[in-house]
Amino acid sequence: MARVVILGTAYSVAAEEHQNTHFAVIGRERQVLVDCTGTPNVRLKRAGMEINNLTDLILTHFHPDHVSGAPLLLMQMWLLGRSRPLNIYGLAPVMDRMETLMGFYDWATWPNFFPVTFNRLPSEEMTPVLSCDEMVIHASPVQHMIPTIGLRFDFDDGRSLAYSCDTAPCGEVVRLAKDADVLIHEASGGPIGHSTAREAGEIAARAGAHALYLIHYPTINPDYTAMLLEASQAFNGPVKLAQDYMTFGF
Repeated sequence: MARVVILGTAYSVAAEEHQNTHFAVIGRERQVLVDCTGTPNVRLKRAGMEINNLTDLILTHFHPDHVSGAPLLLMQMWLLGRSRPLNIYGLAPVMDRMETLMGFYDWATWPNFFPVTFNRLPSEEMTPVLSCDEMVIHASPVQHMIPTIGLRFDFDDGRSLAYSCDTAPCGEVVRLAKDADVLIHEASGGPIGHSTAREAGEIAARAGAHALYLIHYPTINPDYTAMLLEASQAFNGPVKLAQDYMTFGF
């Protein structure tokens, strides 16, 4: 049974109890990190995970609150003796920028660095990302300020998870989340390229998702009760506010 570990839930402004949004999907053989921020080894350790057990990293888009921890992740893995390869996935512009960023750190000179493969995904709906015995992952472009992907995880037991990432309400997320057991949807509020809690509920309802988790939400004077109410007015299924270090199984 796979499990999801929420490592951060905040929108671009983090808070003491809410790191920027990122999470991990843990299977029997693969441990997939979706976005990376903060100080990765500390966050992962507190969540009961080992940094060098990660097999894959998916970067949804190149905004700092989603990728700022990635160079530190690679450095910490190296310093902790990693030798196994790491697969990194993202849209071509994201992978290009990630490689350029690592170049600023002169990482090619780091001795005995482990193999890293940058997998460039096309900006097409339901693009295959990763497939193994325990899960299949697809990506679709969503409607954010810059090129961004949402994700769908289909597990070997028939259950599924969808993630909107940062996006305005769009049909791509509806299709990603069709009949999903859980939809994790952002609820930043009204800025361009984002969604309100009510809009997240509307997308969950249109998709026929079974449960909705709100994430990437405001941390400055938030009204979480109102957010949950707004989403529930549009979606009849269970609505929860994702919390840092929350874990749920599949």
